[in-house]
Parts: sequence; C-alpha cells; structure tokens
Amino acid sequence: MKDIDRSAPVIVELRTTIDATPETLWELHTDINAWPSWNAGIDKAHLPEGFAEGSVFDWETAGLSISSRIIEVQPRHRTVWGGPAHGIDGVHVWTFEPTTNGTVVTTLESWAGAPVEADPEGMRTALEGSLLAWLGALKGAAERRSRG
Repeated sequence: MKDIDRSAPVIVELRTTIDATPETLWELHTDINAWPSWNAGIDKAHLPEGFAEGSVFDWETAGLSISSRIIEVQPRHRTVWGGPAHGIDGVHVWTFEPTTNGTVVTTLESWAGAPVEADPEGMRTALEGSLLAWLGALKGAAERRSRG
C-alpha cells in the first residue's frame, strides 16, 4: 500500500462517521468531475478518463490549479493521489471503513516542499481547514443522497 510522506513537515489526519454506505461515498468520491456540485471548496475538477491508478485529474481549489495522479485504488475502501503543485508535494490518502453506525471516513495528507518549510504552522492550519470543509461537504452530500 502507498502511504503519505511520513517525513513531511505537515501531516494532517482527520476522520468522521458518515451515515451512508461505502458505495454511496465511493460514488461521490470517485466522480471527480462532479466534485464542484457538492463541495463548495472546489471550483473546477476534470478527470478525462476513469478513476484508475495512473489517471491524472486537474482541479482548482482556493485559487490554486492542481494536477494530481491517482496512485492507488482499492474500490470502496481506499484511494491515494498526489503530486506537486505550486512548490508543494502533496500525498492524500482516503479510507472508507463500514461500521454498524455508518462509514468511518479518514483523510490523511502530507505536504512537503519549500512553501511548507517556510511556514509549516500556517500550511498545517490551511490544510486542516480545507480537509475539515471537504469532510463536511462529503458528509452532507452522502447523507442527503442516502435519505433521498
């Protein structure tokens, strides 16, 4: 299994339980072209081919244009993507674990590079805020879909 950069100056790990099946979460998570429809923090997202290892998708968030490569796919369970953007080398792991109370979603991301080394606390705060918002948006979209 691929992992984040454990030596990176910024690592953020968050988790939440979502009242939805892993299948529902997987559909939202892997339909990259639809991200902006449920995640206000993502302005644009485009995956020209299927969600598969080696595929590259382009997206924009917080005024930044990012190109990410999908590194690992374990359907309905785990994804890893990453790549360099604006001097930051990021690796992002998502996991989906079914429980009796819903699905525990964990997001784990590392950032390395000169901008991160110059302001690790500021970068950590920015990353944590972004991931909290993303988890909240995913939770809202999945729970609406599950009820609907």
